Amino acid sequence: MKNLKLPKLDKKAITISSLQEESDEVAYWHSKTPQERMEAIEVMRQTIYGYDPATTRLQRVLEIVDLE
Repeated sequence: MKNLKLPKLDKKAITISSLQEESDEVAYWHSKTPQERMEAIEVMRQTIYGYDPATTRLQRVLEIVDLE
């Protein structure tokens, strides 16, 4: 996935409800394609953990061993 711009959080649009209450979120996410769902997960991950392109690569590990 490409570098996604994180959306601004609209705190007026957030609602708090019980987990036992029926919501239309399930129908909303079922209406999305798998690609759109994965992009939404990535946006949430970047929002929670941050995004730093310098640390997205795998780290190289170098170990020096003396031969006997």
